[in-house]
Amino acid sequence: MSCTGYAKVAHTVHMSALGLPGYHLHAAYAGDWQLSPTEVFPTVVGDMDSSGSLNAQVLLLLAERLRAKAVFQTQQAKFLTWQFDGEYRGDDCTATLTLGNPDLIGESVIMVAHFLQSLTHRLVLGGELVYHRRPGEEGAILTLAGKYSAVHWVATLNVGSGGAHASYYHRANEQVQVGVEFEANTRLQDTTFSFGYHLTLPQANMVFRGLVDSNWCVGAVLEKKMPPLPVTLALGAFLNHWRNRFHCGFSITVG
Repeated sequence: MSCTGYAKVAHTVHMSALGLPGYHLHAAYAGDWQLSPTEVFPTVVGDMDSSGSLNAQVLLLLAERLRAKAVFQTQQAKFLTWQFDGEYRGDDCTATLTLGNPDLIGESVIMVAHFLQSLTHRLVLGGELVYHRRPGEEGAILTLAGKYSAVHWVATLNVGSGGAHASYYHRANEQVQVGVEFEANTRLQDTTFSFGYHLTLPQANMVFRGLVDSNWCVGAVLEKKMPPLPVTLALGAFLNHWRNRFHCGFSITVG
């Protein structure tokens, strides 16, 4: 555990032929306690666009094993989303509880509970319970989950009343990674299969990522770093054969 702290502000201007241009103000604050390279508490992140709409997150460390998060989203002066999360991390288990848009007056809430237990250092089993309530409607969905991690591959399986989801990820070597995913939705009577890859060319400072699924959607992204400058150029394209839609774009990242 180490002590640190910083605050930063960023400005973003978005221009697109598919929509209106926009401006975003992004602000972030990280507190004094850093538990890992990706965990700093407390953390406050906010993003506001030119219309006054706000997206904000607050992360807190309540105890050594207990974390809390609050998420707020507004559309101008109207609240759209308010969500509260609590997470407990044990030595071999993890439990989380999420409350989405709780409204005591309107008697509505969405509650999601997760529990994961490590049976061995490779096998993890758990479940998810989703409960929703609003006037005149109430329901719950239970899903069982499993994950097996090997040295060079990871397989997952989720099965519940709403359907099933399976995935397989394989790291062939330092440059090539591939993955497949299968999803079946019993409510929509629909199944989807997708394949993706990740190719790294370190000598050329380039990264390729691509995917294709059973709905005849194809996408690809190329990232190219420009040393010695701190600049990354990204080119992307997405094609939907069924709907005859094609999108492409590029981005330049400095830093």
